[in-house]
Amino acid sequence: DKILAKTAKVKRVRHHPALPYKEIQKFITALHKRSGSSALALEFMILTAGRTGEVLGAKWAEVDLTAQIWTIPPERMKAGKEHRVPLCDRALDILTSIRSNRRLEGFVFPGWKADAGLSNGAMLALMRKMQFGHYTPHGFRSTFRDWAAEEAHSFQNETIELALAHTIKN
Repeated sequence: DKILAKTAKVKRVRHHPALPYKEIQKFITALHKRSGSSALALEFMILTAGRTGEVLGAKWAEVDLTAQIWTIPPERMKAGKEHRVPLCDRALDILTSIRSNRRLEGFVFPGWKADAGLSNGAMLALMRKMQFGHYTPHGFRSTFRDWAAEEAHSFQNETIELALAHTIKN
């Protein structure tokens, strides 16, 4: 009882199948052939390394197009802390392309139901239609992590973890 963690704190880790980062260009090329909210939401998620729920729950009030920042409030974050995501040009293009006729309090990627975002399965269903269903949308966070660790050598581990909104304990 002094060495091991309490049974209630031990969790089985389930890794989400991730697209190898060297295949991302092929995937994005196929994704650009698709239209609709699911395709745009998935690309936005990949570009921001966001979690599925963060992207699906994104509201226009969280987005500052002028400052090019998406600020996710603490109540929507896994760690319960605000997370600020810088937006690259393509992420801004996605937001600008869908910005017209949207309410400020509305969802960035609205679903079919009034006052609701896309469903949890929308992006996975799209990936299945694209013949990439053996991977998951959440797996793109691992794709980003692998790329950042193996190819983007100028980033420190702590920077990569912060980009993923992981809590750094030390």
